[in-house]
Amino acid sequence: GSCRHRCCPGRNNACWVPGARRARCYCDSYCQRTGDCCQDYLATCRRAAVGCAVGPWGPWSRCSSPCGVGSRARSRQVTVPPRHGGDPCPDLKQRRGCLGQHPTCGTAK
Repeated sequence: GSCRHRCCPGRNNACWVPGARRARCYCDSYCQRTGDCCQDYLATCRRAAVGCAVGPWGPWSRCSSPCGVGSRARSRQVTVPPRHGGDPCPDLKQRRGCLGQHPTCGTAK
């Protein structure tokens, strides 16, 4: 079986061609994990693979709580989405704890 005209990203059970001895071989990027790729999968499909690319992290947000325990977040954007079974995108959001210390904290009336 040849993947010449059939390369699919991710896991796609419909992305197969007849292989040796009437068995199916697959042309989806998941076939590398399951070991049932067509003989020419790497040469044909992975050559066109494009991995995800992301931009730099943005700034951290303000603490969600002006007084006491809260959280901050930051994010980044996808600049090039993955295609043809390329590497998936890493995390696009991060969150961390913070302690709000606004000048009015602790001045309860």
